[in-house]
Amino acid sequence: MQLFRLRQIHNATFVKLNESTIRMLRLIEPYVTYGYPSRSTVEKLIYKRGFGKLNKQRIPIADNSVIEEGVGSVGVKCCADLIHEIYTVGPHFKEANNFLWPFKLTSPRGGFSNKTKLVHFLEGGEAGNRGEEINKLVKRMI
Repeated sequence: MQLFRLRQIHNATFVKLNESTIRMLRLIEPYVTYGYPSRSTVEKLIYKRGFGKLNKQRIPIADNSVIEEGVGSVGVKCCADLIHEIYTVGPHFKEANNFLWPFKLTSPRGGFSNKTKLVHFLEGGEAGNRGEEINKLVKRMI
């Protein structure tokens, strides 16, 4: 889970899906939930919970100068460029994602169900692949 930068409960990161990351997700599937976020979800995460990594420090993304200083060298100049690069998984996704600190979310409004927290999503639980339903969960956690 540290390879995905998930070191605390209710952390969120973006992951580029390829064969190796899909296999790693299958290994940690009982402990995490994942899916395909919409563009509006990516925007809300970056605008509300976005922090950048500058000199190994967690700096809030308050204006575009933070983004330009962190990933301006690869052509990402503003918040809209960062959102576009993350959502489209563009050529500089790795640099843009590494610049973003893992998102620290709150526990979801309404909570998790006690009986189904560790059960797979397809069986009525919380863990595993949610697909597009991840947007509803993230909305409750922002």
